[in-house]
Amino acid sequence: MLMRTDPFRQLDRLTQQVFNNAAGTWSRPTAMPMDAYRAGDEFIVAFDLPGVDPDAIELDIERNVLTVKAERRPTGSTESVEMQVSERPLGVFSRQLFLGDTLNTEAIKADYDAGVLTLRIPIAEQAKPRKIEIGSGQDTRKEIKA
Repeated sequence: MLMRTDPFRQLDRLTQQVFNNAAGTWSRPTAMPMDAYRAGDEFIVAFDLPGVDPDAIELDIERNVLTVKAERRPTGSTESVEMQVSERPLGVFSRQLFLGDTLNTEAIKADYDAGVLTLRIPIAEQAKPRKIEIGSGQDTRKEIKA
């Protein structure tokens, strides 16, 4: 049997009740933590979703709005289980990202490994720097970086 001593347990419960930090539902999902950064010609977004079955993750994109929804369900059958400690939040998690026009939303790649959903969004070709030739009245041409 697992025993635990936590002097702040009652305070945590009260805080969850006051701030409505209970399990998310499909109509009122809970936010999920994420990191977002640019690496080279990709924009990478990583969502923390430990304990979520990959089949319970939905990714949708409409125009430039990316929506991620996931549901963490209880593990095992609840009929013959007597839960001793249950601190991991269950329910529905959701996050929306507004993507800029400089990202290629047609080529998004998604991987789920070790509880982290990683999205790789390439930078659109028209948003990458390119060189433009400048012609003069003469035959010599110069290149400048645009």
